[in-house]
Amino acid sequence: MSCNTRNLPIGRARRALAALTALAMMASTAPPLAMAQSAKATSPPAETERNQRRHTLRFLTTNDFPPFNYTDEDGVLTGFHVDLARAICLELNVQCDVLHRQWEDLLPALARRQGDAVIAGHMVSARAMDTVDFTDRYFFTPGRFVARRAGSEIEVTPSGLASRRIGVAKGTTHEAYLQAFFPDTAIQSFETQELARDALMSSKVDLVFDDGISLVLWINGEASKGCCDLKGGPYLEPKYFGDGIAIALVKNDWQLRGDLNGALRKLRASGRFEELVLRYFPYRVF
Repeated sequence: MSCNTRNLPIGRARRALAALTALAMMASTAPPLAMAQSAKATSPPAETERNQRRHTLRFLTTNDFPPFNYTDEDGVLTGFHVDLARAICLELNVQCDVLHRQWEDLLPALARRQGDAVIAGHMVSARAMDTVDFTDRYFFTPGRFVARRAGSEIEVTPSGLASRRIGVAKGTTHEAYLQAFFPDTAIQSFETQELARDALMSSKVDLVFDDGISLVLWINGEASKGCCDLKGGPYLEPKYFGDGIAIALVKNDWQLRGDLNGALRKLRASGRFEELVLRYFPYRVF
């Protein structure tokens, strides 16, 4: 949410994010990480492939996951991913088409060559790399704790949270992380993220552990009523929270992957990437 930001807790959170006013994240200063590729994947492209320059780049995304990608009140596709795609096209001096599909049809549409790349929040994983290649990571999704502002001081360590009541969405990687690294806490699992957050607001749990991006969207939005703040963290273990978000493209398209990575590096160096981050995500999750 393939492995992607909607597979587990983000999947449920995205349906509740219709009206967003703030977000927290920090990817702009994190250097892009080179992906491990097979010997074949790192082979230099043939000269004929180098010369196959595109005049138009077709990006695929969704239109229902604000502030990343969504249709605004005027019916215009917009959001962080949409503007990032256009900035990449501008850097590469090519025409830019950004088209929307349903989430589950993004990678199949890419396989059908109905687009050149997917920019919608797919996480890099060994499983996903069986079917697609990825650019360098440009975004990370940490796990975070959140607690009530009016509560007592909390030491966010395994010993400091011993016997504390921690709400978490059932069946998620965040629940698995708590069970592995905070075994002495009183873990209370809820059917949805929203129910866990309601329990925090009503003091039925002491903290909630969840995806950092969706949590900061919540605490800086109207639904939380200003109740809560982040505590401790961030937690970035790839086994539980993914190995970063990147642009997906068809396997072995050496030219496009190199072009996209070069454009991302230039956007970081020029400050344009951070400008986009701060436009859509004025609060930071790191």
